[in-house]
Amino acid sequence: MTMEERKAKGLLWTDTEESAKAQTKARGLCYDFNHLRPEDTKAKEALLSELFGHIGQDVWIEPPLTLAFGKTVSIGDGVYINSNLTLVDDYKITIGNSVLIAPNVTICTTGHPVHYKLRPHGEMYSFEVTIKDNVWVGSNVVINPGVTIGENSVIGAGSIVTRDIPANCIAVGNPCKVLREITDRDLEYYYRDLKL
Repeated sequence: MTMEERKAKGLLWTDTEESAKAQTKARGLCYDFNHLRPEDTKAKEALLSELFGHIGQDVWIEPPLTLAFGKTVSIGDGVYINSNLTLVDDYKITIGNSVLIAPNVTICTTGHPVHYKLRPHGEMYSFEVTIKDNVWVGSNVVINPGVTIGENSVIGAGSIVTRDIPANCIAVGNPCKVLREITDRDLEYYYRDLKL
């Protein structure tokens, strides 16, 4: 079984020479993206198309961006990603349409076994992360391997998301838990008691 097959089955795997080459290429493209002038939007678009597996229309990513592979990531339409996104994208990351990602967010598909005897050569496991349509991820959030965040939900700033979050709710904390559902009141009050 190849390391990619092991990864896809959720088994322990290690880096290969081939994956190291792919990471070097992706990090080079990321470096180029991070060093473009802000007004050079055409070059940004070209690099993002080369970097990611899929990138939708009207996507804006504010540098700096850090990632491992890039091609494992799919980004939908109308996505805004603020500065300092870190993608530990050894496996699939799917970001839906109209997603907002605040500064300093980490999305991680990979972890290591807890017991040191299971990681003498850097052994790791990977599970897909999915962020569905219309999600807003607050600043300094960490999303762990295998997590799905349901559509329209909001993840509060500083949260550590270790388990799936359902659709249409606000979830916060470490570990991240559902605080409440999003209701029609949220159409009337945009922030605390500030009314439209």
